Amino acid sequence: MKIGILSDTHNHADNTRAALAELRRREITRLVHCGDITTPEIVHLFAGWDVTFVWGNMDRDWAELSDAARRIGVSIPQMSREIEIDGTLIGITHGADQKILYNMMMSGKYVYVCHGHTHERRDEVRSAYGVRLINPGALGGSRPQARSVCILDPASGDLEFIEFPEMA
Repeated sequence: MKIGILSDTHNHADNTRAALAELRRREITRLVHCGDITTPEIVHLFAGWDVTFVWGNMDRDWAELSDAARRIGVSIPQMSREIEIDGTLIGITHGADQKILYNMMMSGKYVYVCHGHTHERRDEVRSAYGVRLINPGALGGSRPQARSVCILDPASGDLEFIEFPEMA
């Protein structure tokens, strides 16, 4: 099963809708959002998806975001999460708290650790820890690179970044 990885939507509804439409077009049904959702309206765009959210440093109204997650029938965000896809354990955090990110990376527990925060795409193997760090880039906020998301096939390790250069 392939998963779509998104991050740093920063309340940019149009970009989020376009990215979700592209993921749906590619028949992706399982999503991970690596934080900086910012508003309940963005959470509601994920209704009908199998999605795991984590908190970002800009996710300040935890009560409203938690309520929105409950309303669409998904688990409320946490500072870090883990999911298992086809027997592969994946760690998820935002990355603003470097201690959490590094602990996940160095734990030896995860094959992949997905994060956001920097708004820059990342696909980096840390062989000393047996982990691959993945950052899908950002759909909102500051723009050091073109807007992007990615698709990961945990079984094969194939990773595809999808860029949206037309997005603001």
